[in-house]
Amino acid sequence: MRVLISADMEGATGTVLPADVTAGTPRYERFRRLLTGDVNAAVAGFAAAGADEILVNDAHCGMDNVLLEDLDPRASLIVGRHKPLGMMQGIELGVDAVAFVGYHTGAGEPGVLAHTYLSHSILAVRIDEVPTDEGRFNALVAAEAQVSVVLVTGDDLTCAAARSWAPGARTVAVKTALSRHAAVCRTPAATAADITGAATAALADRARARTAQLPGAPSRGTALTVSVDLDSPYLADRATAMPGVAPDGPRTVAFTAPDARTALRHFRALTWVIGSGREAEWT
Repeated sequence: MRVLISADMEGATGTVLPADVTAGTPRYERFRRLLTGDVNAAVAGFAAAGADEILVNDAHCGMDNVLLEDLDPRASLIVGRHKPLGMMQGIELGVDAVAFVGYHTGAGEPGVLAHTYLSHSILAVRIDEVPTDEGRFNALVAAEAQVSVVLVTGDDLTCAAARSWAPGARTVAVKTALSRHAAVCRTPAATAADITGAATAALADRARARTAQLPGAPSRGTALTVSVDLDSPYLADRATAMPGVAPDGPRTVAFTAPDARTALRHFRALTWVIGSGREAEWT
């Protein structure tokens, strides 16, 4: 039994401010420990439910946030950038279940530190006209691999959103969103206990989760059209320099990919092009 944990940071216990999740800030080291605590709580639950191998993929920003020296020794860590599948690295190894720990809501949505890949510039993302955040995008990749998302943790709005793209998953709200940069936060001891319990129950319930995968999920090899709304026409112009990316309005671009994995890789590349072209002095 192999479980993959994709660990983001904005939805971790206690995080509410950009400085909490930005390397090099005074607050960041503190919240690395809290993120690692959430991951360890999930590892403990999956191990208790009989997982033979637990693989943690560090999925936030530079993808080197989880503290290896503090990680539960029953898990291994995929760490570092330039991973072909980014947040979903490890799915290609053949896993039986996936957990999304520390996730958040998408661009244009309410929620703590809400965004989709970029903290700026992207206003909304749709796949085949369905609004898509990072969780739904990654759930599509999992569904294509016939793997269920069995656990999602984040703020209360993330857990609510997950019901549409991971209807069979257990969810744990580690905080209640008040605004983009404020929340009612539960203590690490309380969230750890709930995450461990949910992970244990989720793995025991994986057969139920498998039958309740993402509604309308594509079969392997199904083409997907990804549309991205940007906050400026000049970024849309820049994005269309990528082969296959076409304008779909003054501030919208779109591309079609042959499958979910390829769509994810193309989208990640698109965010690099957009992010590197932003005119900071005008924002």
